[in-house]
Order: sequence, then C-alpha cells, then structure tokens
Amino acid sequence: MGIKDSKQKWNEKVAKSLTKSPERMDPFLTSSNIEMERCFTPDFEYPGYEEQLGLPGEYPYTRGVQPTMYRGRFWTMRQYAGFGTAKESNERYKYLLSAGQTGLSIAFDLPTQMGYDSDAGMSLGEVGKVGVAIDSLADMEILFDGIPLDKVSTSMTINSTAAVLLCMYIAVAEKQGVSADKISGTIQNDILKEYMARGTYIYPPKESMRIITDIFAYCKDNVPKWNTISISGYHIREAGSSAVQEVAFTLADGIAYVDAAIKVGMDVDEFAPRLAFFFNAHNNLFEEVAKFRAARRIWAKIMKERFGAKDPKSQMLRFHTQTAGCTLTAQQPDNNIMRVTIQALSAVLGGTQSLHTNSRDEALALPTEDSVRIALRTQQVIAYESGAADSIDPLAGSFLVESLTDQIEKDALAYIEKIDKLGGAVEAISRGFQQKEIQDSAYAYQKAIEKDQLIIVGVNKFTVKEAAPTGLLRVKEEVEISQKASLAAMKGGRDNSAVAAALAQLEIAAKSTDNLMPYILTAVKTYATLGEIADVFRGVFGKHTETVVL
Repeated sequence: MGIKDSKQKWNEKVAKSLTKSPERMDPFLTSSNIEMERCFTPDFEYPGYEEQLGLPGEYPYTRGVQPTMYRGRFWTMRQYAGFGTAKESNERYKYLLSAGQTGLSIAFDLPTQMGYDSDAGMSLGEVGKVGVAIDSLADMEILFDGIPLDKVSTSMTINSTAAVLLCMYIAVAEKQGVSADKISGTIQNDILKEYMARGTYIYPPKESMRIITDIFAYCKDNVPKWNTISISGYHIREAGSSAVQEVAFTLADGIAYVDAAIKVGMDVDEFAPRLAFFFNAHNNLFEEVAKFRAARRIWAKIMKERFGAKDPKSQMLRFHTQTAGCTLTAQQPDNNIMRVTIQALSAVLGGTQSLHTNSRDEALALPTEDSVRIALRTQQVIAYESGAADSIDPLAGSFLVESLTDQIEKDALAYIEKIDKLGGAVEAISRGFQQKEIQDSAYAYQKAIEKDQLIIVGVNKFTVKEAAPTGLLRVKEEVEISQKASLAAMKGGRDNSAVAAALAQLEIAAKSTDNLMPYILTAVKTYATLGEIADVFRGVFGKHTETVVL
C-alpha cells in the first residue's frame, strides 16, 4: 500500500475516534490562515516509509504513540517539586495546580530515597533538603491534604523505597474514599540506573528486581491505571552520557525488567502497557528530537520481535521528559531560561507525553515560586503560542532529523548488542561496563569545555562580573528539628503492638516468595515508618556494595 492510501485509511480511522475524543480546534490555522494538516507526509514515494516512520499511533510509532497527539490534548505539564516538610510541599503543590499545572511530580529528600527515617543518624543534615521528608503515612496524609487523588496524576521520583511510597499513596487515597483502581500516576522504581549512574540503591540487584516484579504483579490486578516503572535515561544523561548512550542504556534496562517479569511467570502483555520511560532533554535541538523518535522505534521493534508482544500498547514507548539539570549554570542564571526553552521545545517536537521544565535558579538552590512560574509558563507558551503542537511530528522528513534518527538507532542497537553479549544489563552493570562508558563520555565533555572546543555561554565565553545571588530559597535547619518532633509524636500515638506484628509478617514474607506489596500496605496502614520497613528488608536482603570502575 502506498503512502497516500495509508494516510487516507489512517485519516478515516482518526475521524471515527474524534467523536469520542475531539481535537482542541477545527481547523488548526497559522496566523496567515494557512491550515495545518494533522500529519504531513511526503507526496512522493519514500523508500521504507511505512517500516521506518509510519503514521502516528501506528507501529513502529516513530511519529508518536497517539493518532492525534497534542491536537487532542497537550502533554501533561508537571513541575518536579518537594522540599522541607509535607506541609510546606503541600502548599507548593496547591500553588502549582492553581497556576495551571496538570500533574504533580514529587521530589523526596535523600533519607526518604535511601530508606532512613528523619531521626536516623544517617539523615543528619539532609532532612527536607533536596525534597520532601516522608517518614510515615502521617506525612503522606499531610502532603496530599486537600488534593483529590482521583483528579490528579502523580509522579513520584523514588526507586529503592518505591513500593513503600506507593503503598502510602494507596492508603491516603483510600482515606479520601478513592479506591486503588481509580488512582493514576507513576513511580520511577528504576533501580538499575541507580547502580550505574545515581547511587540511591539499598539492596542487591536480585532482591531489588524481586520488589519491582512484585509491584508489576500487584498493580496489574489492583492499581491498573498506575505506571509501575519509569525506566530512566534522565540520570544516565545527567551523569555524563551521550544521547546515544542514554537511549541504549535505558532500553537495555527496559529489556532487563521485561525479562525479569516474564521469568516470574507474567505474560508480557499483562504488564508492558504500564511501562513508562523518562528521558533528558539537552541543548542540541535536532539531536534530541531524533533521539526521542529513535527510542520509540527501537522499543517497538524490541517488544514485537524480541518479546512477541501483541498488544499495541505493549509496543508503545510512552515517556516523561525533564529538561537538563546538568546544563544549568550558576553564572548568568537567566541564560538558563533560554536553555530550558530549547530543551522543552525538543521534547514537544519529539512527542513527549509529559514534561517538567527546570527553573533558572536550580544551579544555585531550590527554585523560588517566581522561577517555577517562569518554567511552567515556558511550557504554556510553547503549547498555546508557538504552533509546535498543531501538527504531529512536524520535523519528519527533514534530511537532517531522519539521518540523525537512523544513526542514533544504529548506534544504540550496537550498544544493546554489546550488553546482550555481556549477559544483559544487570551483568553488564556488575562488570562496570555502562559506568565506564558514561565516565569516559563525561570526561570528554568536560575536556572539550576546558579547551574551549565547546562553548557554554556565560561560563567560558561571554562572561561578565556578577554580584552574589540574592533571594534564594534555603531549607532552614528548623525543618529537621520539626520533622523529628512530629515523628516522635506519631510513634508515641500509634498502636506499636500492631506495628510490630505487621513488621514481623513482612519479615516472614521477605524470606518467602510471597508478593511483598500486601504486607507493605498492611504495615504502612499501622503507621510503621519507611525506615522500619526498609530495615526489615536490609535484615533479610542485605545491602548492595558499589562496583568501583576507574
């Protein structure tokens, strides 16, 4: 079938769907009243078009996972936020929702990420600093006070303790009268990239993978709208990888998670539709657009050809994007507004499903409300004023973009083949393969800056004398004191015999092959703390020791 015939059939199919899900406007016009087609295609024969590009919402999804993309509705506009106490973060979330944000994205402090309560010795000086401190269900109740969990989608950037935070979220929803099958959102839950790039791991890989597959199985039956993992290239890129490495290592991790779930008896089409991905957006506009398109195509082929996935949703790579924190500069921080704009535009042109835009002052401190507003307005200007969302995959057919897409696909597949030969992502990580590749890439990038081969505006060229920054948001030491006092009061008021019984049952389950999620949920509802639950697992599973690669 030729391109013209394929497009006609596609348009007929889309037209039928518009009765249920209409587009934002009809027609879409430029300022000169020129109509923008839903999806532009070549009016000449394009060798390999259907195999390599196709049409939006159809295999191999190079051009997008939905047939109308942003003409139907915009991407979810999230702002990653969380600091200090649950009460302070709750106030920030309500502010963001009132400013037009359409989904919450929760940042947790390091003790929460590492499975320590705020009163633990390891938490000293870190409580509430890089995210919100969550010790128990009591904090989670405050965090979402007045926020209806059947009305918002919540993304939680949490990995080692993801199962505990998800159970807390389920429990809060139930207290609001919202059943688990009605809540929607995402937990990052991607432990493999922690071993290679970020470091907030607790347990060894085998035990961590068990917790992840338990989450897959539990949510399939009980929390069907929840994205059970956000397989993350973001932190791989932040650690210094190239765009190709970001795609390759992320998708190799995805393969490992799919393999693990199949090995415990799950059918691929039972869990794969709820897999999600998380990518970085850097400054090279065209490379980033091509990266997103190549990632979709590679994943579709992997799921169909390697794993035999039959459900089209299992073949779709749906992803959240965050602009690149590592590109933000403390020098001339207003320049970061322009960087974030370019990066956000690349994500939109590349077909992201949700987007977080970093704030101009994040190289210096937690963002102020004014900075967060500018970051959110950046997305809104792109959505409502730029025209970038009016036609699907608008850069398709560009010689440059198609060439980059093909090259990134080729190079990423070569990396995946190397990882397969090493025994898969888990084994390759244990040997330090990905870590070494990322380190080498980061070193080369830094050397290029130092030699002025790579220009960073305001850093190694176009510099000015600057006064010390003022008006930065700082988390005060009183936050830690207050959080510890609240934790002590909660422990004094709970039924400690019920807590002990729940933790004992959790330990028995951890030593067996039972799904851990029901036991974690029971413990959470007794107000067992995150640290107490993590300590049970530390006792049974042990702690991971990093593979050092030089």
